[in-house]
Amino acid sequence: MNKRMWGVALAVAGALGTNVVMAAGDKPVVAVGEFKNESGAGWWRGGVGWELAGMLSNELVATGKFKVVERSKLEGVMEEQNLAASGRVRSGTGAKMGQLTGADYLVYGTVTAYEENVASTGGGVSFKGISLGGKKENAYLAVDIRVVNATTGDVDYVRTIEGNAKGGGMSIGLSRGGFGGALASEKSTPAGKAIRAAVVLTTDYLECVMVTRGGCEAKFEAADDRRRAKTRESLDLDE
Repeated sequence: MNKRMWGVALAVAGALGTNVVMAAGDKPVVAVGEFKNESGAGWWRGGVGWELAGMLSNELVATGKFKVVERSKLEGVMEEQNLAASGRVRSGTGAKMGQLTGADYLVYGTVTAYEENVASTGGGVSFKGISLGGKKENAYLAVDIRVVNATTGDVDYVRTIEGNAKGGGMSIGLSRGGFGGALASEKSTPAGKAIRAAVVLTTDYLECVMVTRGGCEAKFEAADDRRRAKTRESLDLDE
């Protein structure tokens, strides 16, 4: 009897152990929706929303920590559901989307701010009519990211990600998602660099809160605190 009970216990333990290993090895299945635009960015035109979604999808896949639903599958479902342009999801809609796409989470991004400026540095060099340097270009991009739980329809994670870039140099930041289509002309511009920076930082944030955890969230909390402080200063709010 004891041996029989011991055998059952071992079998149960083995089964539980297998489930734990499988759970630990599972990757979050995410679907990245078409990005929306609420800024005055001059580079935003038809098709850019899906291009940004594709860039983020590529970055997430490249980490090896996520499985990403194909755009073709998601795009048809999104059109059918007719999601609001702001990216907000009605109660229960996320769960239905999850059932239709097979995703655990739905990732939505909205470009909420874009600023750029060009300032002379006085360091230009001219050779045979070709000018090099002499100006400094900056670009700033803010993207609101929302991660919807596809089982409950609740927003599990939300964060504003900022991308900053300075032009005028010869080096170009690397990202796994290339530029093409409507964004092809922005590849080497400050706007393009700010976009890449925002996409990479969004990937880092999602990997942190959805996979790594363990305290990595602190740096994103600190960055958000700094962003809020700057916003308060710019608005000159009364204490």
